[in-house]
Amino acid sequence: MTDSSSSVAPGTVYLVGAGPGDPGLLTRAGAEAIAQADVIVHDRLANPALLALARADAERIYVGKAASAHTLTQDEINAALAAQARRGKRVCRLKGGDPFVFGRGGEEAAYLRERGIPFVLVPGITSAIAVPAYAGIPVTDRRCASSFAVITGHEGAEKSAAALDWAGIAHGADTLVFLMGLSTLPDIARQLVAHGRPATTPAAAIQSGTTPSQRVVTGTLADLADRVSDAGLRSPVITVVGEVVTLRAALAWFDTRPLFGKRILVTRARAQASALSALLAAAGAVPVETPVIRQETLPPAAHLLARLRGADWLVFTSANGLPALLEQVAARGGDIRALGGAQIAAIGPATAESVRRHHLHVAYQAERFVAESLAEGFPAPAGKRIVIARAADARDVLPDTLRARGADVEIVPVYRTVAETGEAPDLSALDAITFTSASTVRHFRALVPGPVDGPVIACIGPVTAQAARAAGLRVDIEAASAAVPALVAALEQYFAERTAA
Repeated sequence: MTDSSSSVAPGTVYLVGAGPGDPGLLTRAGAEAIAQADVIVHDRLANPALLALARADAERIYVGKAASAHTLTQDEINAALAAQARRGKRVCRLKGGDPFVFGRGGEEAAYLRERGIPFVLVPGITSAIAVPAYAGIPVTDRRCASSFAVITGHEGAEKSAAALDWAGIAHGADTLVFLMGLSTLPDIARQLVAHGRPATTPAAAIQSGTTPSQRVVTGTLADLADRVSDAGLRSPVITVVGEVVTLRAALAWFDTRPLFGKRILVTRARAQASALSALLAAAGAVPVETPVIRQETLPPAAHLLARLRGADWLVFTSANGLPALLEQVAARGGDIRALGGAQIAAIGPATAESVRRHHLHVAYQAERFVAESLAEGFPAPAGKRIVIARAADARDVLPDTLRARGADVEIVPVYRTVAETGEAPDLSALDAITFTSASTVRHFRALVPGPVDGPVIACIGPVTAQAARAAGLRVDIEAASAAVPALVAALEQYFAERTAA
């Protein structure tokens, strides 16, 4: 059957598996389909974060379905896909898991084929395998399971419960994985036992697998349903039945990470937030990015290029310094050659890395990542001309100490820190708040002037901690050194000790 109601050639519908929940498990082909789509039709189990991959002008249509509430029926979804394609649009149908594993992708593909609308199938990582893996449960293991089966936890309205071959299911595979079966879990367990699976068979229920909300309840066929009810698990839940469940004790990795599930506020500037967020996420946390500051490059100082040419040393006290200085140099008609033959000093590893990214050599880096250490350990500054490219509102400890040691110091303000616009965060939803500079403290307090109770306060080093206390905040965590990895390590240690206590 070919659609002839329009002279416009139909667009292609991409049936894309979004994976089990963790956005990092989306395939490369899936990411490309989202990025190139004119229209995205997405469901409840597709992680909303994936929509950030779409073009800003892409139309988004939500068609989520839950057991008791459907935004659109399946027939309406089918019709919507066809209608968008008939407009000549490139359509991405974004579905949780894999479209052909209980995702009704086959029905949608058949509907489109009957109407002469082209489609492409982009498989996704099915939750049937990924969710148990994130719970530390392999679906096969040569010690105890050489086969597995994936079964729907609930049948469609057009089928009766008796349609399932329980005798075949109970003995058909070593590992049984039931999808979407939270409400029917008591019946699933009862049917398996009734058809010969021992009541002592290990079983596990996994809620929101591969996400920071993941929860795992283990037991046996005899008691799992009661344990799940007592724990208050909520959909989506996957149930695994078989000896492989016993391997979780040794193989659990995702939900045992030191900051698993902790919601941690990242207040630093948006351009720098990603490094801290990435480390927090790797430790299992949920980074909540609410930048309270941003950096603005200042207009270049008079005679900037001449002042740089005469320098013996260029000193950078933050990762923002060199990029901002190069912007100023460019505004004066120069380029990186304007830095001349000056040696370069950096206050810490993040600043040094910023310098190295521009293919420049760092001749000196402070042992401790604060201005005091940079100044005290500075190599033979007497008689040297030192240019410090820094923020307009930085402390004067560094230039004052270098001058006292006999250096000719010139300060070149290259950027200023200003408040980022935005709403105050919901403190009740946070486990911790991080501060990476005194300016983040100052601007956070302008946004949240009242009491800060509940979340722990973590500061990157002594200077930031001092600023937090001066602003009336209780400092719970102070990193051993003023570096992002040290801040994350301090958070890990704090929560580990609190859990142990």
